[in-house]
Amino acid sequence: MTFINYVAREINCKIVYYGPGLGGKTTNLQYVYQITKNENKGKMISLATETERTLFFDFLPIDLGQIRGFQTRFHLYTVPGQVFYDSSRKLILKGVDGVVFVADSQEERIDANLESLANLADNLKEQGFDINKIPYVLQLNKRDLSNAMPVAELTKQLLVKEEPVLEAVATEGTGVLNTLKAVARQVLFELKKSA
Repeated sequence: MTFINYVAREINCKIVYYGPGLGGKTTNLQYVYQITKNENKGKMISLATETERTLFFDFLPIDLGQIRGFQTRFHLYTVPGQVFYDSSRKLILKGVDGVVFVADSQEERIDANLESLANLADNLKEQGFDINKIPYVLQLNKRDLSNAMPVAELTKQLLVKEEPVLEAVATEGTGVLNTLKAVARQVLFELKKSA
């Protein structure tokens, strides 16, 4: 659910990075945070317990445009990767405007990807969202590894709708910004439709 701050003339949007454990969600956020100018970002907050970690930060992109004179501020979140942290995942999805599913391209991780994707669809539905209608991007991460599945095969198994599919190597920053821009464009498009 988009939040409008009339005093600051900002529209605040929430994007959640979802996917299996150790798939690269945190690495995506850390890269975006690292390359964003200090004046355009808030603090990175890590909510950690003994066994799980959730990252969050917000930033004010300069090149993604305004809506009716309002700047857009994006709040980026990751969810814990392990499915047994489902209550945390549900809480983080509350009020989401867009989702990036970060898939681990390694062949032995396909079951974890499928389990996490099914969990995402269920949790979105529980929050009143339809995975087929919400702004959504599929990122195929870890494309640099020798055991990465072919893009066509991985896409065939994980494609939900005709969403953008981007290849990435988050540890190098490859594909990270293109993924963020793809989901941000969809969020902004939805906002302009309802404005």
